[in-house]
Amino acid sequence: MNTSSTDNDGQGMIVNPKPTADNQDWDGDDADRADRLRFEEEQAMIREQSEARAAAKAAAENKTAKKASA
Repeated sequence: MNTSSTDNDGQGMIVNPKPTADNQDWDGDDADRADRLRFEEEQAMIREQSEARAAAKAAAENKTAKKASA
């Protein structure tokens, strides 16, 4: 099969449909919604871990400071 760069049949291309004027509340398909939900959950987990590490670090520094002043 001989193909050229002028072939524009859409094969192998990612197509992201845009909302039309009559469908402004378009939210993608189920996979898009699942990806957003997964991303939001991962971000929440990262925030929780970051806050826990910051709290542990602050507690360790506070403990070290109390030992130094005693």
